[in-house]
Amino acid sequence: MEQLLSPTYRKIIHVDMDAFYASVEQRDRPSYRGKPIVVGGTPEQRGAVAAASYEARRFGVHSAMPSRVAVRRCPDLIFVKPRFEVYRAVSEQIRAIFHNYTDLVEPLALDEAYLDVTENKAGLPSATWVAQAIKAEIYQETQLTASAGVSINKFLAKIASGMDKPNGLYLIPPEQAEDFIAQLPIDRFHGVGTVTASKMHQLGIFTGADLRQWSELDLQHHFGKVGCFFYRIARGQDERLVNANRIRKSIGVETSFKVDLDDRPAVVAALGQLAPVLKDRMDRRQCYGRTLTVKLKYADYQQITRSRTMAYWVQDVETILAVALELLAAIELEGRRVRLLGLSTSGFPDAQVEQYEQLVLDLFASD
Repeated sequence: MEQLLSPTYRKIIHVDMDAFYASVEQRDRPSYRGKPIVVGGTPEQRGAVAAASYEARRFGVHSAMPSRVAVRRCPDLIFVKPRFEVYRAVSEQIRAIFHNYTDLVEPLALDEAYLDVTENKAGLPSATWVAQAIKAEIYQETQLTASAGVSINKFLAKIASGMDKPNGLYLIPPEQAEDFIAQLPIDRFHGVGTVTASKMHQLGIFTGADLRQWSELDLQHHFGKVGCFFYRIARGQDERLVNANRIRKSIGVETSFKVDLDDRPAVVAALGQLAPVLKDRMDRRQCYGRTLTVKLKYADYQQITRSRTMAYWVQDVETILAVALELLAAIELEGRRVRLLGLSTSGFPDAQVEQYEQLVLDLFASD
């Protein structure tokens, strides 16, 4: 029988705070509790949703959505100005709690992290017990809830943390991992975006079991290098270590299009939507770079990037968009269809460098 899972199991927890920014605001302002709120810029500011409360999510409002779309879905939305200094302070409290249990902590953002508790400081025999203790301590210290996923690798732990939100705890034990993956819808796979899921559906891949039927060579043929990743995760294989020193020196935003863009004005319009989201992302981190990069992927999966480094820090939407449009002008578009577009900034002062994760958007799905 084919060996699917690694014979040596680690104990990995993925902790994800529940609607973090919005929950902090509801904690600190009781008048917001039970109401649909979003943290982020208003439609008049051409802003985007940084976080949505669960009351807002019931209307289909989610993070990274343009505020103008969010308010159409929920006219009673309350827009709250971000308080990043407060969120960072709470995040530091939470990270200190993580380090009470293990030094192998890999932050992904202010509100989530991987923990390797194969050996833990508390001496607890079960990763589930560790996750329970962490959740309880977070609530005691911050009055906020977190969801946790527990499994044998980062891929499974990440999926598990989203299975029982909010305030959930979900375990995928080694002996159940293969069946869990086999039954999991392909669009629930972490790392499979909307466009890729649609392509997989066209190929008859709807579940992990379907994905497992494909050879690594065939997956590479259809999806490029990432096909190797799909081949492994279909078998529960993820050897990535929890990296306590993980550093990303860029902040980015990108979106894949359900229908490829086939003219320059459409691409220009898409950049116009990405620019304010990137600005909000930088504001969230209070981190501004001097290098701006435009990333573009054609329908044939050819990918190109164009960058420019300025003598000043890029801090406003107008500059982001102006530089992005100049970079776009040097990119061949005539006769080419565009399936993905991205913007990122880098070149931060050393004092500002922290851990960052690329923000993937679906701005152009159906609205």
